[in-house]
Amino acid sequence: MSIVVINALSIPGEAGPELEKRFAARKHSVDQEPGFEGFQLLRPVNGEDRYFVYTQWATREDFENWRDKRSGAAHAHNDGKQPVASGADLMEFEVVEL
Repeated sequence: MSIVVINALSIPGEAGPELEKRFAARKHSVDQEPGFEGFQLLRPVNGEDRYFVYTQWATREDFENWRDKRSGAAHAHNDGKQPVASGADLMEFEVVEL
């Protein structure tokens, strides 16, 4: 059963374009990870001020393996840049096969 992981990022209003630029620069960096099924960056509209990073994984284990590997790399993709987000909330869902 696939899982969806959504990271809700709180972004100061003027920082949205920088966040989008950083994600575009690493758009395919996860594509070859085992179990990775897809990614989208969702821009807020109509009263929402958070960006949502949507990823889909074949299994929870695939996501956890990627997460653990990524945290071990200490976010090397930042190239010394300050984080754009001022906060983040992680949500996880199972995909219901209908």
